[in-house]
Amino acid sequence: MATEIDLPLEGVLVLDFSQFLAGPVAAMRLADLGARVIKIERPVTGDIGRTLAFAGARADGDTLSFHAMNRNKEGVTADLKDADDLARVRSLVEKADVLIQNFRPGVMERIGLDWATVKDLNPRLVYASASGFGEEGPWKHRPGQDLLAQAVTGLPWLNGSRDDGPVPMGLSIADHLTSCHLAEGVTALLFRRERTGRGGLVQTSLLEAMLDLQFELLTTKLNDDSIHVRRGGPHSAHAFLSAPYGTYPTADGHIALAMNPVDRIGGLLALPELEALTDPEAWWGQQDRIEAVLADCFRGETTDHWLGILDAADVWCAPVLTLDELIEHDGFRSIGMTQEIVRDASLTRDGEELTLRTTRSPIRIDGQPLRAASAAPLLGQHDAAVAKEFFA
Repeated sequence: MATEIDLPLEGVLVLDFSQFLAGPVAAMRLADLGARVIKIERPVTGDIGRTLAFAGARADGDTLSFHAMNRNKEGVTADLKDADDLARVRSLVEKADVLIQNFRPGVMERIGLDWATVKDLNPRLVYASASGFGEEGPWKHRPGQDLLAQAVTGLPWLNGSRDDGPVPMGLSIADHLTSCHLAEGVTALLFRRERTGRGGLVQTSLLEAMLDLQFELLTTKLNDDSIHVRRGGPHSAHAFLSAPYGTYPTADGHIALAMNPVDRIGGLLALPELEALTDPEAWWGQQDRIEAVLADCFRGETTDHWLGILDAADVWCAPVLTLDELIEHDGFRSIGMTQEIVRDASLTRDGEELTLRTTRSPIRIDGQPLRAASAAPLLGQHDAAVAKEFFA
């Protein structure tokens, strides 16, 4: 029998004013850890994430991505330009532990819900603010969007080969990392509040998340101006690591090799041309040649064949799985990274219960994975309940 988890953020009330991805996912991470999250949306249209569909996929009127990133939340509506609605929201802020927002700089100031104003309403409040490009500088008013943050920080020039143009990451990496940093800052300030009794302000941005992701590259460049991004050939997976680091085609797929001595790989694969390369400097100087020899070799047999040889020798390698192969693999199943979320039949458009599979929190507490079956709320689903509890 599974032991009930003592969730660390139980009793913490979070107001989530954010929309689309970075802010809502930060709030979701807090909900997964036990916080009560009330999502506050504009009437009629709600969070833009309800309609911006990842891969065009929808369920019961909302995008699948909205369902995934707003699970385990309550939903209320408020027109922050309406004096009565704003007054009710301010009374919620007075009772909250955490406020999360990701509007462009200046928006919360105009409606009087900025940190400088609300800290007087609630000195114990932890105020979390995510922006696209920070609150200062020439980019501060640019639209905060993932691809744009990748673009200005040079990340697309780290992917692909020298023959490619810029190759962005195929996921919203800036948004997701920003959500992690924001949730980390919130939990740190909640811990400080336990010691001092005072709340605080945590801020981050897509820009800072992308710069932090590149800390190795930026640290090296800042201390050695000779460093430049020089992408390798079609098999190289890193502009700053020598052969054999990369991915190689096999007879039925691809295989990835991490940092390994080229001469050792040559011995294992019966490639005397590589076995003779004992000087690590040659792994840089002859990188294209090494990768071409490996590619020709790997094409001759299946991925499993090569894994059988390399795994037995404890070589750092792995199969390159497709999305379909990943979902069907025992390695994916064994980690139990999925959960089911449910929207009750009384709330759905067709009167049928909606059950969706999504990922769970990647964190385990006291050995137990964090799962929550509550689906994302309908727009305004909890208006009446929250009004009765807080405004009656």
